[in-house]
Amino acid sequence: MTESAIKATNLTRQFGDFTAVNKLNLSVSKGQIYGFLGPNGCGKSTTLRMLTGLLKPTSGQVSVLGLSIPECAEQLRLRVGYMTQKFSLYDDLTVEENLKFMGEIFGLSGRILNKRIAQQVSVYGLNKRLKQRVSSMSGGEKQRLALSAATIHNPDVLLLDEPTSAVDPENRRDFWEKLFDLSDVGTTILVTTHYMDEAERCHGLAIMDKGEIKVDGPPEKLMQNMGVTVVEVETDQPRQLKQILLSLPQVRSVAQLGVRLRVLVDETITEPINWLIGQLPTLHNAQLSLARPSLEDVFVSATGEAHK
Repeated sequence: MTESAIKATNLTRQFGDFTAVNKLNLSVSKGQIYGFLGPNGCGKSTTLRMLTGLLKPTSGQVSVLGLSIPECAEQLRLRVGYMTQKFSLYDDLTVEENLKFMGEIFGLSGRILNKRIAQQVSVYGLNKRLKQRVSSMSGGEKQRLALSAATIHNPDVLLLDEPTSAVDPENRRDFWEKLFDLSDVGTTILVTTHYMDEAERCHGLAIMDKGEIKVDGPPEKLMQNMGVTVVEVETDQPRQLKQILLSLPQVRSVAQLGVRLRVLVDETITEPINWLIGQLPTLHNAQLSLARPSLEDVFVSATGEAHK
């Protein structure tokens, strides 16, 4: 049986009358990259803060690396790396000074710290930036520095709060390669995102909405088991047709992609293309085809954002 690095049971956090996270249950295996996908305000960041002990749950239990949180948060601190959504290192310090400062916070010093700094700047491509002030670095370079700082103490668990929100696709791809390298040596990674392509890279995924996990599991299985059939309809009047399709109770959602409509039909309809034509005879003049479900389809189906 795979060992759980992170486990949460009925985790709840309230702010006054507002429930930010509601009875969340979570189990993340050691070495797994586990993602939280959801819109802003759905409770992703609040969950991360509770898992690190930075925020006390209103109710529920949390265990990280076998330690009860928040009671053992201080013991956990040296074993966890945390990268915030907003760049939080010092712009007026150099790369080396920032890494030295972060290393000392985690108890590193002397030759051990110098060796770790040398390793980190090599791994994250910052060798030539060692003496450069952070204020003059690009967004991608700052992102690599932030990940380097978050992992300078070789943490067992790495928590990343929307870490790629301010970088271009190429840097995002490179960043994820580094995450897979960390996962490969046993680091457990929990990441929040609102990018579908990033979510699909995770080993396990929870789709959150309004403080609750709506569905969770490996992304591929979520796409296979979403309970709908995807039909793409190519038409010269997509806007008008979309509204008509949405009036059918068996249609879960309709999304427009150029001149195509992506229609999610309840899986109880065994022949969805013939069924759609039967419901709307005008579709005889359109091109209809079955399509592979996407993670965006899963998100729309799970969160009820279909008709917006």
